[in-house]
Amino acid sequence: MSLPPGFLDELRTRTSLAQVVGRKVMWDTRKSNQGKGDLWAPCPFHQEKTASFHVDDRKGFYYCFGCHAKGDAIKFVQETENVSFMEAIEILAGEAGMQMPARDPQAQQKADRRTQLLEVTEAAQKFFRMSLRTGAAAAARDYLARRGLSDAAQERFGIGFAPDDWQSLWDHLQGKGVEADLIIAAGLAKPSQKGGKPYDVFRNRIMFPIADPRGRVIAFGGRAMDPNDGAKYLNSPETDLFDKSRTLYNHGPAREAAGKGQPLLVAEGYMDVIALSEAGFGASVAPLGTAVTESHLQMLWRISNEPIIALDGDKAGIRAAMRVIDIALPLLEAGKGLRFAVMPEGKDPDDLIRAEGAGAVQAVLDQAMPMVRLLWQRETEGKVFDSPERKAALDKALREKIKLIQDPTLRSHYGEEIKQLRWDLFRPARSGGARKPWSAQPQVWAETKSSLLVAAGDIAQDRLREAVILATVLTTPEIAEEFEPQLERMLCSDPDHARLRDAILRHAGAPGNLRDNVAEELGPDPLETLLSARHVAVVPCVRTPGNVEMARMTVAETLAKLEAQRGLKAEIAEAEHDLNALADEVLTRRLRDAAKARDAALQTDREDKREFDLGPNGAPISREERDAFSALMDQITFTKRR
Repeated sequence: MSLPPGFLDELRTRTSLAQVVGRKVMWDTRKSNQGKGDLWAPCPFHQEKTASFHVDDRKGFYYCFGCHAKGDAIKFVQETENVSFMEAIEILAGEAGMQMPARDPQAQQKADRRTQLLEVTEAAQKFFRMSLRTGAAAAARDYLARRGLSDAAQERFGIGFAPDDWQSLWDHLQGKGVEADLIIAAGLAKPSQKGGKPYDVFRNRIMFPIADPRGRVIAFGGRAMDPNDGAKYLNSPETDLFDKSRTLYNHGPAREAAGKGQPLLVAEGYMDVIALSEAGFGASVAPLGTAVTESHLQMLWRISNEPIIALDGDKAGIRAAMRVIDIALPLLEAGKGLRFAVMPEGKDPDDLIRAEGAGAVQAVLDQAMPMVRLLWQRETEGKVFDSPERKAALDKALREKIKLIQDPTLRSHYGEEIKQLRWDLFRPARSGGARKPWSAQPQVWAETKSSLLVAAGDIAQDRLREAVILATVLTTPEIAEEFEPQLERMLCSDPDHARLRDAILRHAGAPGNLRDNVAEELGPDPLETLLSARHVAVVPCVRTPGNVEMARMTVAETLAKLEAQRGLKAEIAEAEHDLNALADEVLTRRLRDAAKARDAALQTDREDKREFDLGPNGAPISREERDAFSALMDQITFTKRR
């Protein structure tokens, strides 16, 4: 509908964002300043213990420094109530005492239609619940009892029964004055092809109501009581209320349970979800008669950063998991992933709970594997890699899959994990023993004191460079967005540096001072430790910030040196892999060429000690550390395997 000019501005003026958000969160009184409208709380959109969700009540905007959710009061109501833009406006206008303008006839008609259909599905739900208590439903009640569903559980999930009759629901709703076209539009009846009365879609079935996140019944699923029925499970057809590719069974209760810290589980069907919920796993959902879709994944990630796909322990369950991988890879983000828990062979979650209890399910969940492991399993299981061609085919397949990941940092981590798994698989066996996949570590080829010194020196040097890069960006925030791609790719050897890097990326380009925002998120200690370090404090653009060009050059040069050093390490690792099978003069030259490349990147590190533009008091990195690699190369002896 079209809103009159100024309506939204007046609505925002009358609406207190703090009051709207306050219904969903608990404010952190230590960080919040109520008088200034500066409020902090744990984010309602993702699981966290710290208060990273910020509300500026005076400006009317919120922002989460963890999941990056942002918006105004209208957006907040849309996301938390799962309503449309206009529905959110109606909710806020009602609370603010504002009269909604008249809708255009078409939009009003559509809204009225949805309301009517919801009334029809609600009436059908009451009929199915009543029918479960009749004599005709004795077999259905016995079945539910055998499956361990108590009366309380049946009430909680609204389980009912559709009588074994062609028009029982139709006649009941007609008797209530419900129009025929509404019954058909709600997916509860179908027109007769023989000219007779429309007939019920669900007959002789145990009925599971399907609700939207607000708890309103929008569709049904029915489990056949007749073993000869063609469809064991039958869902409502898609309607104006029900889109199965965008609906999750038990969505509302699962979202609430996940918000209280329970892991979000994705099962395959109604009974699995009910059994899991009754066993204490309240944050359980299931797709409805369809494979997991992109929309499902986005809905799941709004509830939890790392849902667990709980699979049946059969081939169909494994195949379903494999399909999820291809859908999920292009959608993955840092902090948004999936884990996979496979039930024992031949069992689903419901079977396992009834046989061994909730503890057995928890044991399976504790062993849930990250998606990268399942991807590796899919590409390697049951295959033999006894030729270069087969190994190359595996490498190509994995590269193609990893390239689907959009996030460069995440793509890099996937590559590292796959590289380690590949090493474990192809590592030649030692001492005539059998290969032991998944556990072996790369061998140390040069067992000398110099090699240990070089390793320690490299790590120390990496950390020094990381510190300079981070400190320069923090003190000259104007260059933060310019170097954002390189910072995303920068793998930090120090966990504290990794946290600072992630915080910088989250706040780069955000309102306010970058340094203050990072300090607000992480506390002052990490920044004080970084900026007070001797090798950082003497860097000119850190010591006297303000020279943007000098800061830009410092970061660019230091990043280049860091990448050159790590490129050398990667070349050595690859060469060592080749040396394990055959060491020759070509490989020796590869190592020396890599060393020369590293030396070229370090040409600025001469007698004037310009590594970080240090003064005459001396640099924190000794020349011995810098030259340690050359000492290592002089001591390595290469021999051909006989």
